[in-house]
Amino acid sequence: MDDTNNRRRFLRVAGTTGIAGLAGCSGLFGREVANETDGNDTGNGTANGTNATDDADQIGSGRDGDGTLKGTPMEEMPDLSGTIDVYSGRGEALVGRLFSYLKDRYPDLSIEPRYQSSIDLVNKIQQEGNNSPADVFFSVNAGALGALADAGRTADLPSGVLGLVEPEFRDDDGRWTGTSGRARTIPYNTEAFSEEDIPDDVFAFPEADRFENAMGWAPSYGSFQAFVTAMRILNGRERTKQWLQGMLDSGVAEYSDEFAIAQAVADGEIQAGFANHYYIQRVLDGRSDAPLGTAFTEGDAGAVFNVAGAAVVDTAGDTETAANFVRHLLSAEAQEYFITQTYEYPVVPEAEPIGDLPPVSELNPPSEIDLAQLSDIQPTIELLREVGITV
Repeated sequence: MDDTNNRRRFLRVAGTTGIAGLAGCSGLFGREVANETDGNDTGNGTANGTNATDDADQIGSGRDGDGTLKGTPMEEMPDLSGTIDVYSGRGEALVGRLFSYLKDRYPDLSIEPRYQSSIDLVNKIQQEGNNSPADVFFSVNAGALGALADAGRTADLPSGVLGLVEPEFRDDDGRWTGTSGRARTIPYNTEAFSEEDIPDDVFAFPEADRFENAMGWAPSYGSFQAFVTAMRILNGRERTKQWLQGMLDSGVAEYSDEFAIAQAVADGEIQAGFANHYYIQRVLDGRSDAPLGTAFTEGDAGAVFNVAGAAVVDTAGDTETAANFVRHLLSAEAQEYFITQTYEYPVVPEAEPIGDLPPVSELNPPSEIDLAQLSDIQPTIELLREVGITV
């Protein structure tokens, strides 16, 4: 992806789908919420899988604890008060401390979160109709946001909110905004490979002798299945099948989740793998000297980029207050939280990702894919089983 217009097209298409297109997709989205994006992948309930604390006091202290923040601080935003019902597809392990920080900051504010998978919450809002208590929908992915918007169940966000976000990370019609992002990556062991050794074409891995018995993947994991689904959509079923078989023939090792892959790469158990970018950062947070690097493919399924985001539901009792809650998710404090605690990409122009990650403007995700299509998981499951992978 070479320019902002292509990135905008990518995310605009990503959020375009209907409720029917996502119905029954909990096999993909539900697992991703439960096991990946909502922090339960480590088995310890922490947000970052290493040394997370339940104390919200550090939010807003700046990356180095010096109070320096990038973006619009909460003190420049309208105060929050009243009760806000948040239907959250992002789990408590990831966003609970941020909600607690907001409640501590605003004594007259009560946040009532309902934690469930994003698509289940979209369907729930539809079922509840005009009686839904939802004020804000907080989604793990752009597809669910687009589904709710296309169903006519969102209220337009004001320009004061939309203007905080890079244009490519929000709906062109102002119906929802991204709040943080994540990228597919190749974690690699820096003692085994240099960055130049890692191909920028995902199809090169099964063909390169140096990756024989060196790679790891997590085929039962939601993000991996979405990655294979993207490959199937972009490159066709037969070429995807050939890639899967080629990886099996090269001796790829199977893991239960992508955090375990990042750990195995750092330990030298394998030399590279396939994972979302923040798992690498989670390992490095606890082991800063780990021989673990991050590489990116370009313009293919291995480079898919997605956003978590929020929308005001059309049943909100006070749309202005609900919109200001979304505004606070884009504040300097909240963006710093997403950067340093969940290790995601920021979506406001002033903020930068943590560690040695490149800015999002330098990433090259595929521009010709509708992320909502990643909900079409059943053909991918069938394909994985066809080549002998148990899922």
